[in-house]
Amino acid sequence: MTSKSVATALTLYRARTLTLEQAATVGGCSVAQLEESARAFAPTSGEAPADD
Repeated sequence: MTSKSVATALTLYRARTLTLEQAATVGGCSVAQLEESARAFAPTSGEAPADD
């Protein structure tokens, strides 16, 4: 699992292009690892994007 593949998988998951399970497969990691990475890449409360 590389950070680039995980970042790509997270992007696709967040865009709702892939399910969490599919994104984990693309990222070459388990669902639990992808969820952990998602928390690490998540914006902090002060940096949360505005809802459209």
